[in-house]
Amino acid sequence: MRDEPAARHATRDELTEPGAGDPRVGFVLRLGRALHTYGYPAHRLEDVMGEVAARLGLQAQFFSQPTSIFAAFGPQDDQHTYLMRVEPGDVHLEKLAAVDAVARDVLAGTLDPEHGTARIAAIVAAGPRYGAALTVAASGMSSASVARFLGGGAREVVLAAVIGLIVGMLAFATARVRSARRVFEPLAAFVASLLAAGLSLAFGPCSVYVATLAGVIALIPGLTLTTAMTELATRHLASGTARLSGAMVVFLAIAFGVALGARVAELAFGSPRIADPVELAAWTEWAALVLAPLSLTVLFRAPPRELQWIFATCVLGFFGGRLGARVLGPELGIFVGALTAGVTSNLYARLRRRPASVTLVPAVLLLVPGSIGFRGLALLLQQQVVGGVESAFRMLLMLSALVAGLLIANVVVEERRTIAPAARV
Repeated sequence: MRDEPAARHATRDELTEPGAGDPRVGFVLRLGRALHTYGYPAHRLEDVMGEVAARLGLQAQFFSQPTSIFAAFGPQDDQHTYLMRVEPGDVHLEKLAAVDAVARDVLAGTLDPEHGTARIAAIVAAGPRYGAALTVAASGMSSASVARFLGGGAREVVLAAVIGLIVGMLAFATARVRSARRVFEPLAAFVASLLAAGLSLAFGPCSVYVATLAGVIALIPGLTLTTAMTELATRHLASGTARLSGAMVVFLAIAFGVALGARVAELAFGSPRIADPVELAAWTEWAALVLAPLSLTVLFRAPPRELQWIFATCVLGFFGGRLGARVLGPELGIFVGALTAGVTSNLYARLRRRPASVTLVPAVLLLVPGSIGFRGLALLLQQQVVGGVESAFRMLLMLSALVAGLLIANVVVEERRTIAPAARV
């Protein structure tokens, strides 16, 4: 069969003014809300909504913020404006890929906008693929892996796994209580710090800091920081500034919870038994590198059929960062890891016709310097101002290097347009 023409941008003369209840408008709005919920940064979201609207023959402008989307349809002097209040949701890579597929079908003409809207609504309403038990287990597994990456020994790895499991259970317990969700980060950090200090008395001397940090690693807003820096670098200043402020508030909440937990543990159990980690064998790092992508696939709700691609991207990004650290130093070496992960994810997106985020998000989480920022806040709370400011500066330098690597990766291998129409024969 011959190739059918792909969807294209409408010319200025072909652009139409949307009427009340226009299904094209409804589809664009539903698409934007879904992409925003699943973690799209402002610059990508505005580009995708703008291109979809243009291809559907609509004249439109969009403005995205972390908690809202403004959409205006029609000519500038006669616009229909919509405001969508949106709550940032958890990253859900499988639903993101499904929404991407619906958008491609609509633009390819195999699905009309009205049915596309209904299909996106069904995707959003669908239940989770991974159950509570598996998700909690993945939380403990990721904490154990991070403890090994941070140089922890056997005791730190075990403690981190226990803390990660309890934090995962706490997340499910508070998920349905709105007031509890608002204080989840400091509450979980308090519990983690209290457990790390208390368990050190039962299991023996260990690095309480490594166990605590690895146990709360899922709370560290490293991905939010990366998104904020990317938005600032792409001149989306309002969204980037708001997102950066939100990440810093989460950092402060976690630091407060950790400090409070450590103080309560000291009053209740006495001083924790602190010791330097006992170095583990080299093969354990390889084991952690295998377990980390598995756990992140579950935590980020990625499609299981893409696991091998996620694993490959995580491994290449991890060792790219290691190589960069040896050549350029730890602060700038993260650039090489981000560049490697970005290029690999863009190649994956072109080969598999999936969003690059499916493999990039887990890989970036292994690179983001959130632990450096946490350490800086911890030092400031201990009134070690010089060390705290130095750690904060290192975090910003590493974030800048990471974002630069991701942006240059889009130049080396051109980023696949998320809503490119599907090929048809």
